[in-house]
Amino acid sequence: MNLEINKTYKHPHFQIYMQPGYDFTGICVVFFCHDGEGNVLLAKRSKNCRDEHGHWDYGAGGIEHGETVLDTLKKEIKEEYGCDVLEHEFLGIRDVHREHEGKKTHWIALDHRVKVNKAQAKNMEPHKFDDLQWFTLNNLPTPLHSQFPNFLELYKDKL
Repeated sequence: MNLEINKTYKHPHFQIYMQPGYDFTGICVVFFCHDGEGNVLLAKRSKNCRDEHGHWDYGAGGIEHGETVLDTLKKEIKEEYGCDVLEHEFLGIRDVHREHEGKKTHWIALDHRVKVNKAQAKNMEPHKFDDLQWFTLNNLPTPLHSQFPNFLELYKDKL
């Protein structure tokens, strides 16, 4: 049987539901978008997000089977922000272990710094984000997503 993620499989005697990050290690791209002029693009998570509602966050998206990392990066930035990738730099890998509603989660995050056109940026997913704004690293909003401080510390010399 071919199993797809985020899907329930029914059998006469049982059901299977597989979700990345919970039932197996998920792999995602993380994109820290900037305009090349000292501004970074952040999204404010809505109540429809899994967690950390009202927190400001860089973007991310799960890599689907058969997709390349670069294809996922471009697709997710276009879907979330309406932007084309002008330049991208791979920053590194993070092994992210968290807990959500009492369940442990595990993601491998492939972190990128991505230059986008500031004029193209718009909230393409208002059901997921309450707001989308540009900030400088010296003037970041609060509250930030729980993973953000570690990301900043890890890559402070590359951002």
